[in-house]
Amino acid sequence: MPRSKSRETRHSAPAGAQKRSGSHPQRTSGKSPGKRVPATNQQRVSGRHADLWGRHAVFAALANPRRRITALWAIDPDDKDLRAAMDALAEDRRSALPPVTRRDRDQFAALCGEDAIHQGIAVAAAPLPTVHLEDILEEPADRGPILVLDQVTDPHNVGAILRSVAALGGRAVVVQDRHAPQITGTLARIASGAVEMVPLVRVGNLSRAIDAMKSHGFWTMGLDERGVSVLERPDGGMSCAIVLGAEGEGLRRLTRESCDALVRLPTQDRLKALNVSNAAAIALWECWGRPGD
Repeated sequence: MPRSKSRETRHSAPAGAQKRSGSHPQRTSGKSPGKRVPATNQQRVSGRHADLWGRHAVFAALANPRRRITALWAIDPDDKDLRAAMDALAEDRRSALPPVTRRDRDQFAALCGEDAIHQGIAVAAAPLPTVHLEDILEEPADRGPILVLDQVTDPHNVGAILRSVAALGGRAVVVQDRHAPQITGTLARIASGAVEMVPLVRVGNLSRAIDAMKSHGFWTMGLDERGVSVLERPDGGMSCAIVLGAEGEGLRRLTRESCDALVRLPTQDRLKALNVSNAAAIALWECWGRPGD
């Protein structure tokens, strides 16, 4: 039966965080529980904080014309990789960026947090522009599958999933706003630049978002190890969405009932359960095939 079109109520946050990623509490060192960065260090960086850090995350942000960079810090401003990344930019983009400011390791601890793996480079940046679900659904079918995350809250998992979507040609990642992490420097570093490449769409109600996908002609598949059929690419080039639940809990009842089908991965019986980020990568490969196919 043909599906009638409906539109998901917009309740999206920016593809970047709603709050600046540096607004989270200062991380503490594992060696000295409760230890804070000294106030003198905070004063030395003029009270500013980093939003993104790590080479891949920062270089991708520098190259993204939709990302407004307000400060750029490096332990070594003459770092050859940083210089190469800057030289590769178009002149208008390079001229819009702030100059590189030298900061020492103690100052980087104040900028990023003592536990941050910053690789000596960080930026302060504005959030990316908001992406709405309707914008994603109107794109051509050859843009690849949408991944829908049902209460996947670990930023490491979400970052790894964004990275897989970028690598394997997915269209976007959709999350429920109340049950998903914000884009922090740690998540962006795990995503290895994919935050700048893959739209992260936030919605208020996941079941209604899945219904909106169905009304736009998407075949929606909930990943469940108890699924009767094995996940495979839909026939006829039909657009599809793959819905994944949190580890342990899996898909919630309303989410399961909203999907067209429940499917499983072709895993061995001796170990069916996988980390959600690993499952997402395998599902993309099985459903979409090799990049460029």
